[in-house]
Amino acid sequence: MLKSVENQLLENRWDESVVAGMSESDLLLYRSNILGSDKRVTNYGGGNTSAKIIETDPLSGKDVEVLWVKGSGGDIGSMKLDGFATLYMDKLTALKGLYRGVEFEDEMVGYLPHCTFKLNPRAASIDTPLHAYVPRKHVDHVHADAIIAIAASRNSRALTQEVFGTRIGWLPWKRPGYELGIWLEKYCLENPDADGVVLESHGLFTWADTAKDCYDCTIDVINVATGWLAKRTSDVPAFGGEKHESLAPSERRAIAARLMPAIRGFVSDNQHMVGHFSDSEAVLEFVNAKDMEPLAALGTSCPDHFLRTKIRPLVVGFDPVKKNIDAVLAGLPAQVAAYRDDYAAYYERCKHDNSPKLRDPNAVVYLIPGVGMITFAKDRATARISAEFYVNAINVMRGASAVSEYCGLPEQEAFDIEYWLLEEAKLQRMPKPKSLAGRVAMVTGGAGGIGSATAERYLAEGACVMLADINADSLASTENALKQRFGKDVLRSTLMDVTDEAAVACAIAETAVEFGGIDILVSNAGIASSAPVEETSLELWNRNMNVLSTGYFLVSRETFKVMRVQDMGGSIVFVASKNGLAASPNASAYCTAKASEIHLARCLALEGAEAGIRVNVVNPDAVLRGSKIWEGDWLDQRASTYGTDKEGLEEMYRNRSMLKRAVLPEDIAEACYFFAAETSSKSTGNILNVDAGNVQAFTR
Repeated sequence: MLKSVENQLLENRWDESVVAGMSESDLLLYRSNILGSDKRVTNYGGGNTSAKIIETDPLSGKDVEVLWVKGSGGDIGSMKLDGFATLYMDKLTALKGLYRGVEFEDEMVGYLPHCTFKLNPRAASIDTPLHAYVPRKHVDHVHADAIIAIAASRNSRALTQEVFGTRIGWLPWKRPGYELGIWLEKYCLENPDADGVVLESHGLFTWADTAKDCYDCTIDVINVATGWLAKRTSDVPAFGGEKHESLAPSERRAIAARLMPAIRGFVSDNQHMVGHFSDSEAVLEFVNAKDMEPLAALGTSCPDHFLRTKIRPLVVGFDPVKKNIDAVLAGLPAQVAAYRDDYAAYYERCKHDNSPKLRDPNAVVYLIPGVGMITFAKDRATARISAEFYVNAINVMRGASAVSEYCGLPEQEAFDIEYWLLEEAKLQRMPKPKSLAGRVAMVTGGAGGIGSATAERYLAEGACVMLADINADSLASTENALKQRFGKDVLRSTLMDVTDEAAVACAIAETAVEFGGIDILVSNAGIASSAPVEETSLELWNRNMNVLSTGYFLVSRETFKVMRVQDMGGSIVFVASKNGLAASPNASAYCTAKASEIHLARCLALEGAEAGIRVNVVNPDAVLRGSKIWEGDWLDQRASTYGTDKEGLEEMYRNRSMLKRAVLPEDIAEACYFFAAETSSKSTGNILNVDAGNVQAFTR
């Protein structure tokens, strides 16, 4: 059931002390940001806002009216001033004389650049006419859950009138575009006292003559709808009542960890996809409900929801009572194939002569009773946002099915939006993906100098990274620093002792839940010790072998399991050492463990080749800067061995190299990137020395 009205009503976040002295454009930005800060108002990238502002024409010096409106591809919650397109209102008005009717409305988009004010490079969106032709100074367009619940109901017009009376009007479904802008203008002129209009299956338009009045109106209208829905549905079981019970949180994640790599393998034929798992209260209420499957089959209603979540989700045949995960995994190929066939049939039924070719036929959203929801997309942020959009769709279905009958977008209309030529043109303008886009990497020893540098290199090339380390404080600081540069979506961390079998399995499973699977493993966790052989204790010997040999085996073994389930190949990189090839005095335990590590990599290269799993080795030497293993006794011990002090050791290593150059963490990271990237796709079982030249380490 819906929560109490008090828990659902939106807060009015307008703060007069903040807006004092703001210009009209700054007020528009402020209004936009606070509207977009609440996902119940509109989701990421959804909705748009505008203001008609008097500006000075740079050519004539005269005052002109300029439409400031959210530009194409922006997000009102996070945008800055440069996210607004600016257009001369007189030129937008003149476009009416060029309009040839609804059959030709798409051509009007081509005229919008001719209306640009001050050569603003921000492209105007398809929604520009919807704001331009409303004869009020300020306009908000949002996709509030409470409003769309009414708009997506079978009798949405009658419900709109019941809720709002004459304050808010209603318009039938119309795809966003020039014609809808004409409709809105006509409605406003015929209903001058109205504060806005509900668009069937779409959302809400509100307007006013000041920025604050427009914001206040938007929030109030949504709250009126929210309160009405809550009162009407207070005794109505959501989605027909409960059919399944949720598994415990740890069990839900365990099921997701097994499902996500398998699904990822199926959906990554054309490009590597990244996953997101959600088991929020709203999601669990829906996936456990009696009416979940028939409602899910109807698809979403709002165009923004639909574009992010596809025609409909795939309901995975998991039974939370039987916990039949093995049977589900065995049946997944057939389920995925059936969804693809159904999608292809939808394409064939609805396509036009000039429609773009069939796109990826795989589902975006996967619903699992008792467990939650999985979404897959080309990057982690898009996968998360797709999940957020489907939660909005769930909220809409909850409200609409409780007060009326929920209606998804008609199939042909859905197709015409998904395969809209203007949408296709936008997709074609997308920048080329970075070299590791869609890849998921785990870096052990991730808080150290080499580990953090490698993670940074991968993140810069578009990968998602799981940092694993045994040092909680260093791990947290490294994670925070990288998140500030690359964002929260693409980076996670996990405490892991590579010698603990259970901890390793848990960390790999966590990587699967957070990102969908794993493509790259950089095994970099390390220790170092120095002692003459007669002073090398069994404990010291075993510690080196446990971390540097057994630990690398355990992490690789669990990674192999996931990579085989995905059946997408993969790359494993061992960060070993020059000492695995060239002996050093007073380091028998360390050198032997590193040699074992190198030979393990060769063995794994043999086993992984048939599955496309490549295994290679990077051999650093004397990487002192930023390295954790050089912060303790190892530094003192090696300095003593070579008869120098701490300050002189790095210089000694530099001078002994053939190239007379210091080796830095970034140098090792570059080698790790090479073995992860497609440029080394035909390399496995190889050793790459990054040691500035050491003749003893030449491979033979």
